[in-house]
Amino acid sequence: MSSTASHDPRSTDAWARLAAHATGFDPDLRAWFADDPERAGRLTHALADLHVDLSKNLVDETVLEQLLALAEQTGVAERRDAMLAGERVNVTEDRAVLHTALRLPRDAQLVVDGQDVVADVHEVLDRVYAFAEKVRSGEWVGATGEPVRTVVNIGIGGSDLGPVMAYEALKPYVHERVECRFISNIDPSDAALTLEGLDPATTLFVVSSKTFGTLETLTNARLCKAWLLEGLGDDVDASDAVARHFVAVSTALDKVADFGIDPDNAFGFWDWVGGRYSLDSAIGTSLAVAIGPERFAELLAGMHAVDEHFRTAEPAANVPLLMGLLNIWYTSFLGAETHAVLPYAQLLHRFPAYLQQLTMESNGKGVRWDGTPVTTGTGEVFWGEPGTNGQHAFYQLIHQGTRLVPADFIAVATPAHPLRDGEQDVHELFLANFFAQTRALAFGKTADEVRAEGTEESVVPARVFDGNRPTTSIMAPALTPSVLGQLVALYEHITFTQGVVWGIDSFDQWGVELGKQLAQEVGPAVAGDADALAGQDPSTRSLIEYYRAHRRTDGAR
Repeated sequence: MSSTASHDPRSTDAWARLAAHATGFDPDLRAWFADDPERAGRLTHALADLHVDLSKNLVDETVLEQLLALAEQTGVAERRDAMLAGERVNVTEDRAVLHTALRLPRDAQLVVDGQDVVADVHEVLDRVYAFAEKVRSGEWVGATGEPVRTVVNIGIGGSDLGPVMAYEALKPYVHERVECRFISNIDPSDAALTLEGLDPATTLFVVSSKTFGTLETLTNARLCKAWLLEGLGDDVDASDAVARHFVAVSTALDKVADFGIDPDNAFGFWDWVGGRYSLDSAIGTSLAVAIGPERFAELLAGMHAVDEHFRTAEPAANVPLLMGLLNIWYTSFLGAETHAVLPYAQLLHRFPAYLQQLTMESNGKGVRWDGTPVTTGTGEVFWGEPGTNGQHAFYQLIHQGTRLVPADFIAVATPAHPLRDGEQDVHELFLANFFAQTRALAFGKTADEVRAEGTEESVVPARVFDGNRPTTSIMAPALTPSVLGQLVALYEHITFTQGVVWGIDSFDQWGVELGKQLAQEVGPAVAGDADALAGQDPSTRSLIEYYRAHRRTDGAR
């Protein structure tokens, strides 16, 4: 399939067959498991270190067969190969999509437009690694000669969500002397609270903005610069202080220099790396400092292992492909509108938020990649919280509500912090909930089973669980850097698969632009320009007037 050709998935034979099968579809996981003792084994797959059990999904052989046919008829494999080869599959921006090149091994080669991008990637990686080692060893010192103790990453979107998610997930691997903090929101409270308690003399800032022009990031960078210079005092040369306490992840070296950062301390990346796919680029600089080059390389290796699986595994055992197709089945045929990601690993508490950007910025599109309107619903709302917190919050709706909510459960066999409560292994208690929840969602509890417990008849209906609530279980030996990389790449390729089937460009994000543009236009009105205020719609004008009437300049306390 060429990079510009689009398609209507509804015109395929497989789509018609799936639609016909979905009409009157009456899943019965209890019967399916009872009738097929091999179901769990047949629908469980190995993906690098991941153990992925798809057997509790609402699929029979007909569904699986036609989903794989749908992937073939919509050209998923061809577009995957085009992406991996560096073709310009990001059509609306006329760009290649090569986040997978960021984790190719050093001895690989991928030439795009006459340039070996693998050599370019490793040249930047070597510079990032050298910088990370200087900070970790104490060789890099601030303006007063003290080593760095806190790295503050300033970014937004993918320049924040990826690094902070991975930092939280890999805290057991973080250098004992170096802490990372993250500023993203333009709300001044974010910067104020993040900087609270820090020593300017031992704080280093990483400003992550490809163009060095992102409004939120540059505003926060200026706030941090002012905080630094005020904290260091007049005895320190200001230009020297900025050069020693700020580095950049950017390719706009002139703007970096204008800010006061030494361009030699700017780490670049490429227009074929989308923000939400950039964790494994120089955007991960703060993470590389925190966990070290060796562990960061393990993260990349985990991603690459999944890339290779996605590239080479046969369709019937290709985990990202299958999981993407299952999402198509639920959203396009069974009416699901959301998808829960439920990590039974507290260290993954930011993973659902990371996936929100990855999936919804990628596939929240209303036109196909050739500019024609989509013919199906696209995207789904990704959300979630760690177990067991979610059990005491929203699981009621998943178990007994009227909405279909497919859910991915993620757990590890070995915890980072094995603790005991007397004789009880607490991680085993935790995972008992993981296993029980997917069982309960799949198989439920019948009215007769409720009655057999001696329940009063008037209460029986409220205690019945219908079951047939679909889940995927993903397990790994432990939450290592490699395993985290595998999880990230898995969901990248799930997202890709869905986008191709729907015929949309999963790699642009024009939907984020309009609000940002209008904010620039509204700004003068907020600041008191009467003419600008008069030009607003009545609702916006009323809201701005409320703000101006109630704003205090001395803060809220």
